[in-house]
Amino acid sequence: MRPHDAPDNDQPSSHRPETDEDGLIRLQKLLAQSGVASRRKCEELMLDGLVEVDGEVVSRLGTKVDPRTAVIRVEGKRLPPISDKVYLVLNKPRGVVSTMSDPEGRRTLGDLVADRPERLFHVGRLDTDTEGLIILTNDGDFAQHLAHPSYEVDKTYVAEVEGDVHLRTVRQLLAGVVLEDGPVTVTRARVLGGDPRREGGNRSIVELTIHEGRNRIVRRLLEQVGHPVRRLTRTEIGPVTLARLRAGDMRELTMAELGELMDRAQL
Repeated sequence: MRPHDAPDNDQPSSHRPETDEDGLIRLQKLLAQSGVASRRKCEELMLDGLVEVDGEVVSRLGTKVDPRTAVIRVEGKRLPPISDKVYLVLNKPRGVVSTMSDPEGRRTLGDLVADRPERLFHVGRLDTDTEGLIILTNDGDFAQHLAHPSYEVDKTYVAEVEGDVHLRTVRQLLAGVVLEDGPVTVTRARVLGGDPRREGGNRSIVELTIHEGRNRIVRRLLEQVGHPVRRLTRTEIGPVTLARLRAGDMRELTMAELGELMDRAQL
């Protein structure tokens, strides 16, 4: 799939298309305004049968849709509906509590978004001493679905751990580890490197992907296999990555990211 053919652009999810007085818009115009491709290319996509609305292929140019409710796919990829909701990704720094306020006066997520007018809440949480990607929104249904383990939205972490992690440990992780509150399924695990010269003994860098969000699950998992965590960062949630987002900074989800997350959460 070529970049200009489908909605995998970096356009923020808060983009609002221009609709008529009935709240409708021509499909090819919506696709173009959403950043899928040029108007002409969007028309070609429709004529080629590559655009679906509510599960039906739409090839008639000029067809109007409601951008707030229509489930639109281009080459199978979801274009999220138009909404006044806000979807943000934040790189949570270490030491920040994953709550919007704290009676003990510690620094919280709420402090990082204090200038936002919306009443935001977080999707899932990160330990205070864990840094990295967390999603903030004012869409309750989206948050509830995305956080629920039954929808199996993968979350990827990079951990600096004690000791040299060998291939047998990676195999052990992938085979499944049982903790005191039940088994954990690891869908991907690999050793990124290590630095035995660091003070305090050997260290390894491990990347692993799970879809659960139980309390301190990654730390408990790695300690169970003999490698206590020294530092932990969540780098991905589904298609969303930290990339170059600095600690404490945030951005809006792109249309492509939001569309894929909605699909994975069955919204």
